[in-house]
Parts: sequence; C-alpha cells; structure tokens
Amino acid sequence: MLDQAQRILKDIFGYDSFRGNQSAIIQQVAGGGDALVLMPTGGGKSLCYQVPALLREGLAVVVSPLIALMEDQVAALDELGVAAVGLNSTLGPDEQRDIAERLRRGEIKLLYLAPERLVQPRMLGFLQSLPIALFAIDEAHCVSQWGHDFRPEYMQLGQLAELFPDVPRIALTATADKRTREEIVERLHLQDAQRFLSSFDRPNIFYRIVPKEQPRKQLLAFLAERRGDAGIVYCLSRKRVEEVAAFLTDQGIPALPYHAGLPSELRTYHQRRFLNEEGLVMVATIAFGMGIDKPNVRFVAHLDLPKSLEAYYQETGRAGRDGLPADAWMAYGLQDMLFLKQMLGNSEGDERHKRVERHKLDAMLALCEETRCRRQALLAYFDEILEQPCGHCDICMDGVETWDATDAARLALSAIYRSGQRYGVGHLVDILLGRDNDKVQGLGHQHLSVFGMGKARAESEWRSLFRQLVARGLVDTDLDGYGGLRLTEGCRPLLRGEASLQLRREITSKAPKPTASAASQLVRSEEREQWEALRALRRKLAEEHSVPPYVIFPDATLLEMLRSKPRTLADMGRVSGVGARKLERYGEAFLALLQDGGTGQAPRAPADLRHELVSLACAGMTPSQIAQRLGCSEKNVYTLLAEAIGEQQLTLEQALDLPEELMGRIQEAFLDGDGDLPSVTAVAETLGREVPLGVLHCVRSSLEAEFGDG
Repeated sequence: MLDQAQRILKDIFGYDSFRGNQSAIIQQVAGGGDALVLMPTGGGKSLCYQVPALLREGLAVVVSPLIALMEDQVAALDELGVAAVGLNSTLGPDEQRDIAERLRRGEIKLLYLAPERLVQPRMLGFLQSLPIALFAIDEAHCVSQWGHDFRPEYMQLGQLAELFPDVPRIALTATADKRTREEIVERLHLQDAQRFLSSFDRPNIFYRIVPKEQPRKQLLAFLAERRGDAGIVYCLSRKRVEEVAAFLTDQGIPALPYHAGLPSELRTYHQRRFLNEEGLVMVATIAFGMGIDKPNVRFVAHLDLPKSLEAYYQETGRAGRDGLPADAWMAYGLQDMLFLKQMLGNSEGDERHKRVERHKLDAMLALCEETRCRRQALLAYFDEILEQPCGHCDICMDGVETWDATDAARLALSAIYRSGQRYGVGHLVDILLGRDNDKVQGLGHQHLSVFGMGKARAESEWRSLFRQLVARGLVDTDLDGYGGLRLTEGCRPLLRGEASLQLRREITSKAPKPTASAASQLVRSEEREQWEALRALRRKLAEEHSVPPYVIFPDATLLEMLRSKPRTLADMGRVSGVGARKLERYGEAFLALLQDGGTGQAPRAPADLRHELVSLACAGMTPSQIAQRLGCSEKNVYTLLAEAIGEQQLTLEQALDLPEELMGRIQEAFLDGDGDLPSVTAVAETLGREVPLGVLHCVRSSLEAEFGDG
C-alpha cells in the first residue's frame, strides 16, 4: 500500500516524499482505521485524505465549512486530473441532478459537502446507496462550543459512526488545544481513532508585536517593505475595516474590505479577487479567513487584539502556508483590551463560559507583554515545549530590556486610588505629569498628593506601565464605569512593599532592527527579473484555465524551477509540485521561458502589464498611483487604460474618478458635431489645458466602444 501511495504522491501531486506524519496517517485511513489529525496550516492536511481517497474503492466524502474552500480544492484536484465536485447552494437543480447521476455511475472520486447539507436525511440516505471510501471532516475544531468558529451542524456529524460503521473517518484541524481535542473525539465518536499530533510550530513565520501609537502610520511603514505581496489585515469592527481599506487604497496599496455586513455577492467577489490576483491586501474582520487556501499570503497584520491565542494562532497561520518566509505583525494597545472586555461583559452565555473567555484574553495579553521568545510562549500555551529561543521573532532579534518598575508602579496605583478608581489612562497620565488642564481643574485633582510626581518619566512610559499593570492583573478596567481603571486584590503585596515588579521597557528612542520582508527573502535581486517572468506566465495560464495562479503552481514550485533551471521535460518532472498532468499541460511553456537566455527577458508583456493595471484601477488606484506602482510613466498608464476601456476590460468610471460636471463637458466636446468623433488634439484645443491628454484618450476610447468611431 505504501508503494502505491508513493506513486500517487509523485504521479498526481508531483511530490517525491511524504512529510511528517502524512505517511502514517495515510496508512491508517487507507487501511480502514479512524484518525484524528492535528497539523499546522500548511502542513499538508489535505493529502492525508486525498491520497487514501485514491487508494480506496468508492467515493470519498469531504466535509468542509465554506463554499470558497470547496471550490478551491475542487479546482486544484481538477488541474491534477482527479474527478472531484462540490455540492453546494450555488448550483442549480439541473447541475445537482447531473452530479447525482455521475455519483451513481461512480465517475466521481471526491465529493465536497457543507455539514448542513450532509446531515440532511435525504443526503444521508443517498450516500447509504453508494460505496463510500471514507469520510474526511475538515476544520474539525468547528465542533467545539468553546471555539470562535463553532458551527452547530458539526455536532450532528457523530451520527456518521452509526450510519456508516465500516467506513473510516478522519477528522482534521490546525487549531485545537487539549480541551478541544477531547470535544472532537467525544462529539464525533472517535474514541477508537488513532491520534496524530504534529508540532504547532510554524518556523517560517516571523512574529512581531508593537505598542499601538499611530496605528495607520505604523501599518503603512510595515506595508512599505511588502508592496506586491498578498496579505491580510485584521480589524475588530466593520467600520474600521472599511476605513482602513479606503486609507490603504488612497496610499496606493490595492486593498479590499471584507466583513459580514457586506452583501454576500460583494464578499464573494472580493474573496475571489484575493484568491486570483497577486499583491492584493484584504482588510477584514475574522469573518474572513477560515478555509482560505491561498498558500502565498506573505503577511498577516493585526490592527486590533484577537480574543484568544487560538484566534491569533489561526489567523497568523494563514500566512506562509507554502512554507516560504512570512510575517505576522500586530499593534496593540490598552483600548483593544477594554473593547474586548466590554464585548465579553455584554455577551450572552453563562458565567463559566465568560470565565474561560477571560482566561483566554489574559493569555493573549501575556503574549503581548512577554519578555521571553514569543514562539516559546505561544507553543507553551498549546502544551508544546520549545527547548531553545527561536531566533525568529522580535524578542529574539531585538532583545528585551526590563527595568525595576516597583516605585513607578506604586505611584501609578496611588494615582488610580486617590482619584477615585474611575478614570482612564489619559486622565491618570495628566495627573502624574502635572497637567493643569480643564478636566483636572474641574475635578480638583491638582490638589492630589500624586499630582506632578511622575514628571521624570515620559507620557509613553506611563502609558506602557499602565498597560502592563492591566496585563499583569494588578489593575482592572471598570466596564460599568466607562473603562476607568481600578485596583485588584493582586496589587496589595506591591503596595504593602512585600513584592517588587520588573516590567519590559518599550524602546521608543531607537527603531527596532529592520527585518527584511518575507517576499524579499524569497528571491535575490539578480533573480528578480526571471522570477517576475515566471509569475507573469503563471498568471496568464491561470486566466486561460479560470483558476487561481497558485493552482497552476505554488510559489515554492516556481522557486525550485528558478533555482534548479530544468533543461528538459524530464528535469521539469523532477521539480517538487510538478505532477504528470501539470507537466503535460504546462511543462513546455515554463521550459521555454527558463531557456530564453536564462534571463527572463521582457518579463511583463503588454498584455500582462495591462492585466495588472486593470486590477489596480478596479481596486480604486489613480493613474499616478498606478504609474508609481508599475514603475512606468503616467503617459504609458493612460495609453494602457484607454486600450483596456476600448476592449471593454474596464469602464471609464473605474479608470477615472472625475467630477460629473467635468466628465459631461468632455463627452459633449467629443459628441458636439456630426459624423466621426473628433481627435483628442482637437478636443484639447476646445477645452484648453484644463484636462490632461491621457484623460481625453480614455474618454474617446469609451465613446468609440459605445457608439463606434463614426
């Protein structure tokens, strides 16, 4: 069986060897046994059920929570020549009947279903009439009532054990602490399943957490080194998502918003664009991400604090699924904590549930204020010990300074107590710094004994200290009193002089050591031209086959082509990720490009350049921003825009953001007469120098497309 599995891995998927536990899992399931698989994102979970599906007789049924993920997996399998379908609500009755017939005839190997559809009695009855090879339950943590991805329909999947007693079942997840693992076993009736627990470590991700000062400016500085990379920026509120997406677009970074409040068609459109295009940034709430299969997301940024370490791990895990370098960056502040605690206080649920959620939030805060290696702290939460500091996070790279904050902390606690335990950090800092403003005067706080006693420290130091006092549990926020700070029992030993306190010092005087962006670590400067040529060819082929670029070949495969320089089809077939079907379909095209003098001359043909330009214009970028982004003149941009408009790849409104009145006058100038449209030069003379020639070319192209030239 192992030899057969090895052949399938190479011939169909294009890989030479299994990784980690894959081989053992495949043997267990292919041999008819059940399995619980915990494997980090990007660890190769899908192969653990796809290979047994091809080894066993009958139909493999895969339970997947999102339509986008199903479509992605089906498209990828189709490219590999494997018969797979997704049965979901986007299909019409005729399409569904056709799939049912193909299933009856045994023409399909893998069937992807949402849990809601699978548990319908009619669907279960239909499946009982077919030979079933296995059931794969992906994102199995959705069964946990404690998790933030809980899906009630997953609870009903336990009945598969009774209805299909002889069919092996494999449950897979990337995020499950001990409690969640036990819940999966209990609810899915997997007591006899063999457990395969891989390391939670994602060594290719660089973790950095910074204090939130000017979040947009900080985000922009982070993104400046990552132009052209695909990434996700997470925010807590829908309003903030909209604002940040608009801000990034204004700054020349193509960004799209995604949250549950958008119409579902728009959400689907934005998600599809993110999957299909290179270099887009998705600004999103946590509504976006589960099941996103895009392997070359090069960064995940958090502008707000996640609710738990499980959420943080899962969200950051969407970066670098291809195993290549990726960045996880977060800015956090005291307001994040206050907001999350208020949300928790107002949420439904019993006191036990809220206590668990508070514990999870405290663990998240502790990671932010860590003084040891971030990766060691993160893995320890998931009961995994990393013996040595990782050397690949901000703390390992920059080091952490601690200081004896005992006296300063007592002063801060005294300021909270003497002002009545009802004011926020801003007012407390004003008191300590001796700011005689209206609020301080109105409350008479200039007469407090602590007034002005903190002048020796900067405002940023006091803010950092208050934040760490909350993170340490010495101070709490009064949720009923508009977020004022109050003392906890935990601060008594410090106030009595029975304990001292060491805190981390925020290094504001010097910038942190710069870390190269993930993308810049992929290819050397001398390889850049040919790398872009390979990506341009991939994009062209992806368009022709109507699949996302990474379905053609992931970045890791392109990178191996770039470095190994295959000279024959046989050489190309040895590149990891190039299976028989893909070698037949795409091998010649990539070989020809690699052998073109080895230089990748003209990596961006006009058609490729125009495709990128259309994408940027649709994302809301102005012609000048596009010119800057593509490294060409504005005149060239207007020429390509006019061509795209003429061929109806772009509307005039998408290309130009002109006042309605001005647009009307330009159009009238072209249409004011009989017969042919006048030339751009003639209209320019009529309008004077008010309108750039490039704009006139675009308007004329639009009118030609609409009315024909003459």
